[in-house]
Amino acid sequence: MSTDWARWDGPDLLLAVRVQPRASRNAFADIQGDRLRIALTAPPVDGEANRRLTAFLAESFGVARSKVHLLAGESSREKRLRIEAPRRLPELPAPLPAPPT
Repeated sequence: MSTDWARWDGPDLLLAVRVQPRASRNAFADIQGDRLRIALTAPPVDGEANRRLTAFLAESFGVARSKVHLLAGESSREKRLRIEAPRRLPELPAPLPAPPT
């Protein structure tokens, strides 16, 4: 099973996100269409928002930063990411599909 913004690929979680830079805090905001909106305090300058996004997702899902991969959208607000074998699932604005067994 998958949602528009999240799906499992074996043990890995694929996410479609929309980043809101220069927010007051880092947080999972809501679902906008087919994307999970993530608010980040970082400005969209020199890859800072991408670094902050991967660090935020790594901490939220309990993995090392090297386990979070930006697949598409390096210079866009809309991004696709892969999180290798998340160790925990954070509280999100909508439920994730069940992980594979």
